[in-house]
Amino acid sequence: MSTTLPLFWHLSSARKQERIDASVKLVGALEHFQAQFVPPPPKDGSDATSEDEEEGGEGGDEQDEDDDVEEEEEEKGDGLDVYNAQDVSYSIRRLVRGLASPRESSRLGFAVALTELLSRITTVTCSQIITLILDSSKPQGSMTGQEERDVLFARLFGLTAVIRSGLLVRTTPLSTSGSTAPAVSTLSSYQTLLENLIALGEKKSWLKESAWWAIGLASDALKASSVDWKDDAFEATVKTIYTGENAKAWSPEKVALTVKLQEAWPEHAWKETLAPTFKHAPLVHTGNYAALARIMKDLSVDSDEEEDERAPAKGKQHQGGSWKPQVHFVWNLLLDEVLSSENAYASFPEFFRILVDESLFSAASSPERKFWGFQIFQKALPRVGEADVPMLFTKNFMRSWINHLSNSDRYLHKAAKQVANDIQVAVKKNPTLGFTFILQLTGVHGSQQFDRLTKTKTVETILTSMTQDGIQSYIEYLLKQVNDEHPHTSDVQALNARRAWIVDQLAALVRNGAIPKDDRWVQTILDWFVVHGLFSIKKNDKSSSLALHNAPSPVFSDELRKLCRERLLSSLAELTTHTSLVKIDDKTSKVAAVASDGEFWVSKVLASIEKLEKDTKHVSLLAEIDDDDEDEVVLRSRARELIGRLKHITDERREAARGTGLLLAATLLNRYCAADEEESDDNDALESCIDGASRMFPEEESTASKKKKDKKQNKLVATAAASRSGPDLTDAEDDVPEPVDILVDTVIGFLEEATAYMRAVANQVFSLLSESVRESTIDLILAQLERRAPDELLEEGEDHEMAGEGEGNTEGEDEEENEEDGDEDEEEEEEVVEDDEEIDVEEDPELRRKIEEALRVNGIQAATGESDDESDEELMDDDQMMAIDEQLAAVFRAQANEKRLGKGVDAQREATHYKNRVLDLLDTFIKKQPTSPLIPRLILPLVDLIVNAGTDEKQLSDKATGILRSRIGKSKDTASSVDGEQVSGILREIHSRARKASTGDIVTTLAQCSVYLSRALLHAQVQQPVLDAYRESLVDFVTRKASRLNTAFFHEFIRKHANVSWELRDTLLELSGKAVNGYRQSQVFQLIQVLLSQASATTGRTEEVLPFMSDLSQSVQKAVQEACEAETLSAGHVKQVLKLALSAARQSKKFAQPPKELHDAWQPSSWETLGATLAASDRFKSSTGLPVLCKQIAHLTGQDGESSGKAKGAKKRKADAVEGTEDVESPKKAKRKVKKTSA
Repeated sequence: MSTTLPLFWHLSSARKQERIDASVKLVGALEHFQAQFVPPPPKDGSDATSEDEEEGGEGGDEQDEDDDVEEEEEEKGDGLDVYNAQDVSYSIRRLVRGLASPRESSRLGFAVALTELLSRITTVTCSQIITLILDSSKPQGSMTGQEERDVLFARLFGLTAVIRSGLLVRTTPLSTSGSTAPAVSTLSSYQTLLENLIALGEKKSWLKESAWWAIGLASDALKASSVDWKDDAFEATVKTIYTGENAKAWSPEKVALTVKLQEAWPEHAWKETLAPTFKHAPLVHTGNYAALARIMKDLSVDSDEEEDERAPAKGKQHQGGSWKPQVHFVWNLLLDEVLSSENAYASFPEFFRILVDESLFSAASSPERKFWGFQIFQKALPRVGEADVPMLFTKNFMRSWINHLSNSDRYLHKAAKQVANDIQVAVKKNPTLGFTFILQLTGVHGSQQFDRLTKTKTVETILTSMTQDGIQSYIEYLLKQVNDEHPHTSDVQALNARRAWIVDQLAALVRNGAIPKDDRWVQTILDWFVVHGLFSIKKNDKSSSLALHNAPSPVFSDELRKLCRERLLSSLAELTTHTSLVKIDDKTSKVAAVASDGEFWVSKVLASIEKLEKDTKHVSLLAEIDDDDEDEVVLRSRARELIGRLKHITDERREAARGTGLLLAATLLNRYCAADEEESDDNDALESCIDGASRMFPEEESTASKKKKDKKQNKLVATAAASRSGPDLTDAEDDVPEPVDILVDTVIGFLEEATAYMRAVANQVFSLLSESVRESTIDLILAQLERRAPDELLEEGEDHEMAGEGEGNTEGEDEEENEEDGDEDEEEEEEVVEDDEEIDVEEDPELRRKIEEALRVNGIQAATGESDDESDEELMDDDQMMAIDEQLAAVFRAQANEKRLGKGVDAQREATHYKNRVLDLLDTFIKKQPTSPLIPRLILPLVDLIVNAGTDEKQLSDKATGILRSRIGKSKDTASSVDGEQVSGILREIHSRARKASTGDIVTTLAQCSVYLSRALLHAQVQQPVLDAYRESLVDFVTRKASRLNTAFFHEFIRKHANVSWELRDTLLELSGKAVNGYRQSQVFQLIQVLLSQASATTGRTEEVLPFMSDLSQSVQKAVQEACEAETLSAGHVKQVLKLALSAARQSKKFAQPPKELHDAWQPSSWETLGATLAASDRFKSSTGLPVLCKQIAHLTGQDGESSGKAKGAKKRKADAVEGTEDVESPKKAKRKVKKTSA
């Protein structure tokens, strides 16, 4: 027994795995002991009397609770020691007693071990174990509440262990008994277990569900068994539960057991058994749902409806006891039974409506019952088929779900949110359910604005998980709702609202980047927008596009048509930035703005428009072209012809041709969408695009027509450039502009538009045209970044307005006629002013206060309209009137200035946004053409943008800084074929601005730009301008105290261009003696140290190293000696300089071929003298480390020279010593040196 005792302790562990391991070890050990146990030979009549012993054991249950029975007598009475090893019998008793232990998880661990042990051994009977459990779990009158709960739980767990172990219905006899051995399980033991479980549930309501769940386990075990008393046990179960005082007492537990029993014994006369509570024999029959609903709400079947709904609201306990958050286990059985395909008498829609929707989700239901309802929905969701899913979204459920989901303060918000998550998970597992869920969420019981109403993304998330066929079905479902379901109704406003919602939903499908795009349904949406935004349907066409299948009735309003056009363009804006996988030349690549076949989405829309224009039988264009307007027809025809021709260009200009085609198509489409708008600015844009594209990709034509086109185009471009760039860019020159400039000018015009469509097209077109950009194109773009004053922007806007108003005036008007009509015009203007004053009823409180103050100063009170005495005031003379006029004029003048200032701020803000878009073009150009020789031209304008940015232009400045640092400064590519003179000038200007920069960030940006420009010049074999620029900056940095430069400005250049920066070595040494102060002097030596660290990278310059080292040695000594005499370098600076010299001395050894060269270059004796000077200096005598550094330099540079003189004729010694031992002559001397230094 000593081997099993330690295992019982771990059965109470809080860790599940540890409890299981202890159970496995315990049961394994007990099986081993039982296998070795040899039972005593049975005595005569022992088998016959064993049953009597068992009966005697059962009779012991009837003794008084206060009787104390000795443990030894109990062990003898239970009969376990007869056929079991001592360890086994002891373990059984201890496991049973341990079920009542309140310690940690002992009840779980002991119950598992007991169940497993009873299933393994065949030497105990069911009655023995039941008797032992009942005896050890008797409640005593002196027990506390906790102790009573412990023994009741012990009884429940013990009886459940008997059932789960199979001992209750075991048919095998005792393994150690003879042929006359009693049965292991009997009917009486089954009845005893059943009665005790029922009594346990009646004793404590909170144990009822668990006790009846155990009874259900017993019925399942009985059904699966083959005991000969099976039918008798069934009859006893029915008699105990359904007869007598329990006949009318129904509860969810009884319903659960009835479902199990009906499935196990369907031949029983269930109709008589269930009467009068239920009318039909099958419990899940549709006729029984009303009674079931009342039982499942845990209420009396006979209670009235008012009491039913009022009881939970008052917080009263139900018949079954206190409320529990976990839904009853009977719902699992009912759902499985109702959803079973074999039960034709059951109806899941009716079941869910009556038992859940109208019961748990009714308007008067408590939050606790609704919480149950949400859990039942979650249980039913994975069980129902696709056809029954809509039945779950009933009216009351949807109302409660949306209400609790829409506000986080709601009581059941978390439960409602979990339901939404389960729906999303279900769609991910089965995407075909997505369309069904969408229909319910946006259908009759839901809301079309479900996501907005609930502040979630449920519908959006479902759409992202749907299949392409599901999305297509959803689109068809939306389009079917366009027409009014009730044609005779007059609620036009509701119909228009529903149509607007449909338009938004279709556009949202395209704009949602998480939804995989498929050409089929995207084309369907675009065609629908085209049909209802640009055309009027005359007749349905079932064979054509889905949009023509049903003509809208009533027809779309002008607002809806405009909304369709707007959503068409916004959808195309999203598709223009979307990338698709396209197969080009047996290679798959990602291409933007195209469908899977490689054609632009804009071109597909134009093809649909062209097809519809030809179908005059079914549709007609809303903005019909007049017969007199032949130019418009020719213009559109030329545009389509050019687009078609550009598609066939496949040479090196293919990208530019695609960009030009996209620009033409986008401009033409925008012209269609703006054809019926009063304000249309793209009249000249399309013609400019056509002429620019024709010149950029010409075809054979006559010289006369070509000159005519060029002349016309020059005029258009000059006009457009003048309106954007001012008079500076429109000189009276007859130079023919580049075709790409014409196209980019149109792109810039697109950026001025407020629509996302124009901006998206502009960026994509410029990306494709970037390889064709010329120098003049860059100038055109950079001109847009020039800073203008707000007044200038405002005046320009006013000039455009005046020009627009003046366009309607004809030149042939008669001046005399104007003079005759002058008086009438003035009268009309006065009337208009008066009308305007009457209309403008909104007053400014601040303006009114100022006017009243001006009147009050002059002794006049403001009229209030409350008294007639105000009219009796004295009249004012002329002087008083003039004084008031001056003050009122000042008030009105201040008000006008405020309004003008507000307009100026708005104009400046718009200009800032516009420049941001222009910067996107530059960023695209640098990204697409990293080696372009035009990139250096961008640097100075971007620097100007950063330096001159105002407080409200921080975003603009940050974006320009990002372009210079990330795109240009960190670029690994080098601009090729640059103009050396031009780039040299830019480099000089960059250095000039760096010397006067206002902040360190600007200096850092300029340093990166300088390195980029230097790399470009060096790549073009232009070196001198680079050296000159850095040499001038070094002089400024060292000799001018107010210089804004820093060492970081030079570090990057020295590191990346070591071979070129080596040319600055003499300049640095020279400047070290001209520094404006000691700090700058130390910084010069830091730069020299960086230069020396890159000396190994200088190819073919090794012969120049030692001479430079000699000069460096002299410069350092001179600087240190000056520091000893004057306060130039501090002790810290001197230490850094000496460390530099020591590092340089060590590096010199790599380049000194004869060792004597090192000695000659560094002159060790001079360093020893310097060390002595430092030791004797009043400023540095306390810094004992400085002379030591000088001695180390002297020793390092002098030892090889001395050793080489002594090595003549002697045995050759090793030339180079290890770096760590360079400073020593012998180990003993080194040791003394260390001690002296540390002292």
